[in-house]
Amino acid sequence: MSPDPDWSVAGQLSAHIAILSLMAIGGGVIMVAPEVQRFVVDSHHWMTAERFSAAYAISQASPGPNLLYATLVGWEVAGWAGALASTAAIVAPPMVLTLALMHASSRRTPGRFARAVGKGLAPLSVGFLLATGWILLRGAATDWRAVAVTVLATAAVLGTRINPVWVIAAGAAAGVAGLV
Repeated sequence: MSPDPDWSVAGQLSAHIAILSLMAIGGGVIMVAPEVQRFVVDSHHWMTAERFSAAYAISQASPGPNLLYATLVGWEVAGWAGALASTAAIVAPPMVLTLALMHASSRRTPGRFARAVGKGLAPLSVGFLLATGWILLRGAATDWRAVAVTVLATAAVLGTRINPVWVIAAGAAAGVAGLV
């Protein structure tokens, strides 16, 4: 059963997500998660950090696009109206901008500026990913064991060539076994 739709909250949330989604062109919607978390948890208290982390984890574990967390957050804070508005807000602006830029640049080779922008986006993406990880750690760090598993998983992914799927499987097994 969904919460009752709250059009005022849905409008505020979708306007915020629409602006953020312009930074997510090319599939980087997970990179705006820290700002969405700050907006819905820290600024407006529409949901808890734990609920946000759970919505994010469910969306990443589910098949389909990474943008599902926006739909789940919208559902949590404003019912079906929030889910619809948040989904449209995270999809429409980058889609329109991408189509416009593709049309404008279809007959031109990239210049120095375009190459510089491309090189500048890589460190920005890494920073957004680290911020997302930090926000999720804060919401999920319920005890020392959860923090230890997070640190070990991060070290395994960054320090080895282990496929992250195996790290996720090990974390799931630890949870099922009651170790975390």
